[in-house]
Amino acid sequence: MRQEEQIISTEYSELMQKSFIDYAMSVIIARALPDVRDGLKPVQRRTLYDMYELGIRYDKPYRKCARIVGDTMGKYHPHGDSSIYEALVVMAQDFKKELPLVDGHGNFGSIEGDGAAAMRYTEARLQKITQEAFLADLDKDVVDFVPNFDETEKEPAVLPVKIPNLLVNGSDGIAVGMVTSTPPHNLGEVIDGVIAYIKNPDINTEQMMKYIPGPDFPTGGIVANKDDLLAIYSTGQGKIKVRGKVEVEKGKGGKDKVVITEIPYTMIGANIGKFLNDVYSLVETKKTSDIVDITNQSSKEGIRIVIELRKGADPQKLINLLYKKTKLEDTFGVNMLAVADGRPETLGLVPIIRHHVNFQYELATRKYTTLLKKEQEKKEIQEGLMKACDVIDLIIEILRGSANVKEARACLQDGVTDNIKFKSAQSKKDAAKLRFTERQTTAILEMRLQKLIGLEIEALLKDHEETLKNIAFYEDVLGSRASMAKVIIKELQNYKKEYTKERRTVIDNLEEAVVEEKKIEEIDVVFLMDRFGYAKTIDTNIYERNKETVDSENRYVLTCKNTDKICIFTNKGQMHLLKVLDLPYGKLRDKGTPIDNVSNYNSSEENFVYINNLEAIKGMKLLFGTKTSMVKLVDGAEFDVAKRTTAATKLKEGDEVLFISAVTGSETLVMQSTKDMFLRIEVSTISEQKKVATGIRGMKLDAKDELTGMYLLAPGVNYEVEVKGKKYDLNRLHIGKRDTKGTKK
Repeated sequence: MRQEEQIISTEYSELMQKSFIDYAMSVIIARALPDVRDGLKPVQRRTLYDMYELGIRYDKPYRKCARIVGDTMGKYHPHGDSSIYEALVVMAQDFKKELPLVDGHGNFGSIEGDGAAAMRYTEARLQKITQEAFLADLDKDVVDFVPNFDETEKEPAVLPVKIPNLLVNGSDGIAVGMVTSTPPHNLGEVIDGVIAYIKNPDINTEQMMKYIPGPDFPTGGIVANKDDLLAIYSTGQGKIKVRGKVEVEKGKGGKDKVVITEIPYTMIGANIGKFLNDVYSLVETKKTSDIVDITNQSSKEGIRIVIELRKGADPQKLINLLYKKTKLEDTFGVNMLAVADGRPETLGLVPIIRHHVNFQYELATRKYTTLLKKEQEKKEIQEGLMKACDVIDLIIEILRGSANVKEARACLQDGVTDNIKFKSAQSKKDAAKLRFTERQTTAILEMRLQKLIGLEIEALLKDHEETLKNIAFYEDVLGSRASMAKVIIKELQNYKKEYTKERRTVIDNLEEAVVEEKKIEEIDVVFLMDRFGYAKTIDTNIYERNKETVDSENRYVLTCKNTDKICIFTNKGQMHLLKVLDLPYGKLRDKGTPIDNVSNYNSSEENFVYINNLEAIKGMKLLFGTKTSMVKLVDGAEFDVAKRTTAATKLKEGDEVLFISAVTGSETLVMQSTKDMFLRIEVSTISEQKKVATGIRGMKLDAKDELTGMYLLAPGVNYEVEVKGKKYDLNRLHIGKRDTKGTKK
């Protein structure tokens, strides 16, 4: 019988909400955020585990990265090969990771932003520390294994990491609605902090910072706001100021060199190139005239960016300028967000260590429970074999007298002597007393005769003694938290001794870099802009000598100060401010620069209607007119704003600005429509409004009619227009009332 379809009605908004939450949590937990216990994101964890499973150990040959990536994607991480390879590359880069987890062979990128070679060329294997501290005890049931994406394999839910990797290597990632950014720290200092916590679980952040004073970036540099670190480590959030390390070297001919030997961690990659461009820009914009040359002499040995100064220049003044105007001083945003107990949580320094230590106790408990169980099984077998050696003649008699293994097993385990042939009644009586365990019986039945040699029996006794010692040790560790703490501390101290590096980042309180802005000498210039939107400024004397040529070749010619701003009003109702200082100043025949490049004006989307000097329009009234015949007067002072772009007027849908001009109030305005209707009104009849207003209607238009032109007539000035091949003198139009149809021409 066909089952009837069941239709379930649900609110679309509820369904979307549930689906989005599921998606967001999947990204947060399964992709973007590290687990606080092992400090790894799922892709990193799966890649390392796959390398371990493939046997790509630190003492084995390198294997192609393509093999590692393909195997990881096929078994554990079905999210594309690029994300897996990128994670693998980052784990091998010593300029990004305090403690690289992968040993890369080949081109794995550079600190200057060069990408790694394709995975078919590069090779990799595990680092020794990764094998010892991240993957060593997976065979001892220390962590849970969960099914992979298609339930054909098992993968660890978390790696049994024995060092606080989240703090040592840091982490960064973007999830849905949240970002994680944890700086890297020095391994030795973090281990000291963990040991201090184990000894005193009530330790506070301030006390902890005696062991972990701050981040230790692989690129070195200087942390400049030491006093802010306590608040950052208490809350897990804040901003760390990082500076590059700069040295001054004496050059030839009395010319000093400013040499950058360490860069901020945030400058890794393309930002080094951006820094060089920013330095070039300081020279081009005349922010400094002290720089003669800049070269990037960085190599595998380290960073070395050399800035050569002119003779007599003040190096400290330039260094302050670099800190202030470039990324040589930058901010590292801290947000120590990680997955703790299955949910994302922002954690301070001590809570991260607390989670790590609790995890270590859990790992140790599971490890030593497994080891104890194995040793107890070993002890049971050893005791059985020792007992068997004492009665070996009887056991041989039982085996020779049994018809099959089942009979022999029953006799050894339970003393069942039925159907077994014995040489004597005493042997049968002794055999009935045997009570070996099932495990001991199996060991006896599988025992080789060579085990009866004297030396072998001595070795068995020695092994038994060792087993008893191990059992006592494991029981002590499991029975006493203090004993377990000693074991964990000893292991941590061994890692510190073997793998710790010297601290590279200096932590200090440094004063804010102060730059005395060079005072610009205020001079009169002439602003020029041609019909193509190319603008420049020239000296007033040059303009006076070439006035006629300049006026004929340029659409806008304005006299202003070099410190002024130019207002660009567009047909879209926007006003863009342009600094005169941003324009090239110089020769008459120079082309100039497009105003798109030095302002927010976009020539592909809007056209300029009116351009004037801000200082000039502040004391004027501006007349606005649109295609739908909306007109208004606006006080020019309203356009004295700080924003580079502001709304100059409010427009109705489909409308655009047709006309803007400065007025005195004594002029008349002539409006012309597409249907050749003309209306002349007095400007004084147009009301003054705010720039955010739409305006009032200037001319009543028929349906589908709009204005094509607006003309401002000053007293005593004649103005002619051409309509259908005939010229009309607009001064002869009689003055009408605003909001009327006007006359047909």
